[in-house]
Amino acid sequence: MKMLGAQVQAARKAAGHTQQQLANLLNVDVETIASIEQGRRPLMPDFASRMDDFLGCMGMLSAGVAKLPDIDQYPMYAEQYMVHEREAVALSFYANQALPGLLQTSEYAYAVLRQRVPAYDKDEIEVKAAGRIERQQILHRKSPPTLSFVIWEPVLRIAVGGREVRRQQLHHLRECAELPDVTLQFLPLDSPSHAGLDGPFVLVETPDHQHLAYTEGQRGSQWVSDPDEMSIMARKYAMLRTQALTTHLSLGLLDRLLGDQ
Repeated sequence: MKMLGAQVQAARKAAGHTQQQLANLLNVDVETIASIEQGRRPLMPDFASRMDDFLGCMGMLSAGVAKLPDIDQYPMYAEQYMVHEREAVALSFYANQALPGLLQTSEYAYAVLRQRVPAYDKDEIEVKAAGRIERQQILHRKSPPTLSFVIWEPVLRIAVGGREVRRQQLHHLRECAELPDVTLQFLPLDSPSHAGLDGPFVLVETPDHQHLAYTEGQRGSQWVSDPDEMSIMARKYAMLRTQALTTHLSLGLLDRLLGDQ
């Protein structure tokens, strides 16, 4: 990404623009341009195409994005996703395997990480679990992002880490549901409709109002930025929210599950 960022910088300077001038032309924050040029933020295909047009690059930047190695084209979760998560103005999660990291207790996070195959060693688990909990600071900052979660009910019923870890986790979810910028909904097990059968995903709105989606699977992770694909993901999430329990009924489900402990 650093090499591509250097190319963006060279093209911008050749066109006679400052970072601020290019940001104004593209209707984004100047930090977005700076981050791309420094290799801290990936250059998405649609944005590369817009830069090609404004800077007269004749497709050079788009070709550079297309030729990035997979490890750069789909940045590692622990790096690029966390940057987007930390900067986002809105995050929408659909989870059907485990709870999103922003909602996990340290015990639950530790238990999830212990399930990895091949296994992490103890030190790796402790570092990754601590990092996952540290990310949760965005829930409590002065201006937190708007956070929406739709979680399939079986995720609540699986006793990851054992009965006591599950009990603590359910209590933590109940507390998170009371945060002013958090919306928590559960998709019930007996729902006749389910728009999330293709797996979990996250919708991200960046500070400059780019809309991205992030998916993870057995074979790795992928960013989605194409407008047509983003439209599909947004429609899926909208459908999931209508299929899930309301926030009030979701709290009732949590209370019933806690009563069964």
